[in-house]
Amino acid sequence: MMPITLLYAGLLGLIYLVLTMRVIRRRQTGNINLGHGNDAMMERRIRAHGNFAEYVPFLLVLMGLLEQQQVSAHLLHGFGIALVAARALHGYALAYTEKWFPGRFYGTLLTLIVLALSSLAAVYVAIF
Repeated sequence: MMPITLLYAGLLGLIYLVLTMRVIRRRQTGNINLGHGNDAMMERRIRAHGNFAEYVPFLLVLMGLLEQQQVSAHLLHGFGIALVAARALHGYALAYTEKWFPGRFYGTLLTLIVLALSSLAAVYVAIF
């Protein structure tokens, strides 16, 4: 059996690495040591990075716990694929664009849907 959560943790780790490198690169080119330095793009990149770090670890914990309880592999892959897509859309929208991009909205929405469904699945599995 393939370790499902491990697969998505690895894919999400690669997205996080890209977001991290975008922050580092902007710090170097903008000569910004700490904070966003009143640079709007730097602030966007910091938020893309931070927002990822705020949601993804908790969702991976939920997925891992569901996997330990032998929840359907299809459901776990659904959560994982949706989460990777959501975080890629959201990260791209914040770290790569300066204007409004629908990926931010859809990435946020999809992340919240995964959070809601995986939380409900966890409560269901715990009770039943």
